[in-house]
Amino acid sequence: MTEADLLARAGAVRALFLDVDGVLTDGGLFFGDDGQEYKAFNSRDGHGLKMLRDSGVEVAILTGRSSQVVAHRARNLGIARVVQGAHDKLAAYEAMLAESGLVPEQVAYLGDDIVDLPVLRRCGLACTVPDAPAEVLARVHYVTRAMAGHGAAREVCELIMRAQGTWAAQLARYDR
Repeated sequence: MTEADLLARAGAVRALFLDVDGVLTDGGLFFGDDGQEYKAFNSRDGHGLKMLRDSGVEVAILTGRSSQVVAHRARNLGIARVVQGAHDKLAAYEAMLAESGLVPEQVAYLGDDIVDLPVLRRCGLACTVPDAPAEVLARVHYVTRAMAGHGAAREVCELIMRAQGTWAAQLARYDR
């Protein structure tokens, strides 16, 4: 894919849908003796998601697992559309499209594993992280340089904002 093709795809994005484990986190699952689940999120990813949302692009979560930690993080970031426990991610994705009125070309998806392939194959901008399985790496439009949970989501946010010409305005809010 040429850079021009990538930027055209990113320019058409009106929503970024994200997996969680292996995308917003490094994929590690931490459980306390009491069964409580813990996850580590990257603050720069979070700020990138807020800037993307402020630039007019919806941010949503689509994950196969269910966790109160994810619900709390989504509230903290102002992400209203959160689908957890999606064992059939394609069906959940299609429902999210129908609810939002978006078409696949307007959606970017950042996923990391083979369970994400059905969505990655049907969105306008398919993104993954560098340590995704070869089957995923071969089927996406963009592979982040940053690792999952360490800036990958921020990188995709910046790609979209740069393609849409909104990055400079977001940066100007802080560069005074």
